[in-house]
Amino acid sequence: MRPKSLTHQENKVAEEIGGLLKWSKGCKIVMQANGLDERTNLLVEEYSTSGRLDNITQVMSIHTQYLESFLRSQFYMLRMDGPLPLPYRHYIAIMAAARHQCSYLINMHVDEFLKTGGIAEWLNGLEYIPQRLKNLNEINKLLAHRPWLITKEHIQKLVKTGENNWSLPELVHAVVLLAHYHALASFVFGSGINPERDPDTSNGVRLIAVNNFCVCDLANDNNIENASLTSSNFGIADSLSELEALMERMKRLQEDKEDEEASQEEMDTRFEKEKKESLLVISGAFDDEIVSTDVSRYVEDPGFGYKDFARRGEDHLPTFRAQDYTWENHGFSLVNRLYSDIGHLLDEKFRMVYNLTYNTMATHEDVDTTTLRRALFNYVHCMYGIRYDDYDYGEVNQLLERSLKVYIKTVTCYPERTTKRMYDSYWRQFKHSEKVHVNLLLMEARMQAELLYALRAITRHLT
Repeated sequence: MRPKSLTHQENKVAEEIGGLLKWSKGCKIVMQANGLDERTNLLVEEYSTSGRLDNITQVMSIHTQYLESFLRSQFYMLRMDGPLPLPYRHYIAIMAAARHQCSYLINMHVDEFLKTGGIAEWLNGLEYIPQRLKNLNEINKLLAHRPWLITKEHIQKLVKTGENNWSLPELVHAVVLLAHYHALASFVFGSGINPERDPDTSNGVRLIAVNNFCVCDLANDNNIENASLTSSNFGIADSLSELEALMERMKRLQEDKEDEEASQEEMDTRFEKEKKESLLVISGAFDDEIVSTDVSRYVEDPGFGYKDFARRGEDHLPTFRAQDYTWENHGFSLVNRLYSDIGHLLDEKFRMVYNLTYNTMATHEDVDTTTLRRALFNYVHCMYGIRYDDYDYGEVNQLLERSLKVYIKTVTCYPERTTKRMYDSYWRQFKHSEKVHVNLLLMEARMQAELLYALRAITRHLT
């Protein structure tokens, strides 16, 4: 299919974006022309549609295939025909982002809320919004921090509250938005995305700095050794040996799997071990965090946060066996039935990120990264109490070093606590694009986990 011809304005934006992506600030850049063209076209299309290029889009554009899928699903849930009015959609995004104190997303959707005809008074805080929206507070905080606590009673309370009730299609739309923006907050903090500079810039294209890396680092796959190793106690030789050791473990796991499969009993034991060991992965000691007034106005019960699914001495919470309620066989059909087509878009996005690979690891090529991607995705689900009977959780301990586990747990469960030091501390020979890929996997694994718990509760309500 031939690409459509660009208007004069789009050509001008394309030139600006091309300059942005090539901007080096002293960095040595090598880019493939075809990849740049594909990326530039996608960014031009997004700018033409939304009138702005936010930093999330620019960072995700490292992975153009994924970005296209992400933008399509986000556009559908925010702008296309659906059960909820447009202002409601943006206010729900604000409520979701506020659970993680993500001012970046809050400010973005405050603007969109007003542009779509939202009532300005609602921005004074939760006490100013309709009771129907207030009724979402409970499921918002549970989804964000402890989704395993959601029951069919929470669903019944929302759909049977008289004049303020939610229809099931409306509720599914709201749940999808909540899960999307909880997970997107993880990506924002995990990738160190800052607010755009110069908000008055007329063309909407701004140079950005992400966690003290210039945009060329994130956009052009520069290795992180200059950025992080120079400030580390470790040398390049140490990080190279870590990389070689990881690749050797991946190879050995594949060989062992071909030789002998673990028994189901052994698989059960390994899951329980990994679940309990995740308790010992501490993201850092934090006092009660101060929430700014701008954020706290959108938060009910700010002290409610993540607690480990497998808390010490508490075994009463049953593990969510993925085979009993899968996205593919259960969640997908339910969400598609109640909120048409979003199931297809989400499914495409989940599959895209799970299967996305360039067959590279740092400077190595022709590498099968399947086991590593699966370990990252399943470790997130493990922290949320979701277990796959056919997965050997021994692989998680083999492939994910402690510093990476700390990063994953922080980004997924307490994203507002993520630091640049955590980002720098794992996979020190890997490229920024590979770390962004990790964050995409964590984001989608988290979103899917939230949806599985919420959709299972809705299914139980219906049966």
